[in-house]
Amino acid sequence: MSIEAISDMEITFPLSADALLKLAPVAQNGAGYPTSQLQKGLVLISAGQELAEEGVGFGVPLLKFGLKTIFPGAIELSDRKESQEITAVYHLNLEEWLTGRNRRSLRSVPLYRIKNRLEDLYRRFPVTRQFLTALSNVMRWGFSWQNIYEYAGCDYPLRVHYTVDSQPGILGVELDFSKLPEHGLTEVVVMNEQGAHYFDTYTDSRGTLLQGEAIGGWDEVTAENASFLSRSHQLIFTLPRIEGARLFRGRELIGTRLAWAGFGYSFAPISQHVAYKLKIERLP
Repeated sequence: MSIEAISDMEITFPLSADALLKLAPVAQNGAGYPTSQLQKGLVLISAGQELAEEGVGFGVPLLKFGLKTIFPGAIELSDRKESQEITAVYHLNLEEWLTGRNRRSLRSVPLYRIKNRLEDLYRRFPVTRQFLTALSNVMRWGFSWQNIYEYAGCDYPLRVHYTVDSQPGILGVELDFSKLPEHGLTEVVVMNEQGAHYFDTYTDSRGTLLQGEAIGGWDEVTAENASFLSRSHQLIFTLPRIEGARLFRGRELIGTRLAWAGFGYSFAPISQHVAYKLKIERLP
């Protein structure tokens, strides 16, 4: 299958009369948030309104090399032989940095060691989250820190095939890990996020119901199926736990910096090919 680079085009998949999924170049997604520099995945549109905010969309791969994360900065798309299918090659080539008052990226190794350890503490121990969030806000204000994404000195291609069945609202996602680097890679994460202002309720097949800050920053899901709900747009998206992966949920809403809600699959780098199905429905 031939792959061609896209520049200003966008791909849309209708879900219903007033809802669709959109896959578009970097500049068209999430304006105003630091993650607008990233290549996003499939973004939900409802009644003409984009619902992703700071979230990276559905079916977006990230690579982790220990505490270092590589994000997608570009995409190539195949010719669409079928109206409801598309193959994308994400180019994972960006790394997150902090900038100071002069808007230049800070490259202090000790600074990022501390930052990464605190983020790990935040994820692993929920009791620390309120304190660490407050500390982060104070430090960012005091030192004028902002997030920026710059070229990471690498470019790893990762192929993702999307299939949309609009009638039941099923998004199929298949990923090919076979061309990923063999050395140093510790984890592949596939994100499925939309905006935190819209999706503020979590529920799962075990009967768990969480709202707002109670959802948490990054906690493992043990239920067979889990969902995020948008009451304002009457939408719900659901993911299953799948073999060979850990499923995590999270939601963060902090000013104009963070506004995401959704899930991440975590895979060991030994996986070669993975697939899952995400369901998008209207609330009854």
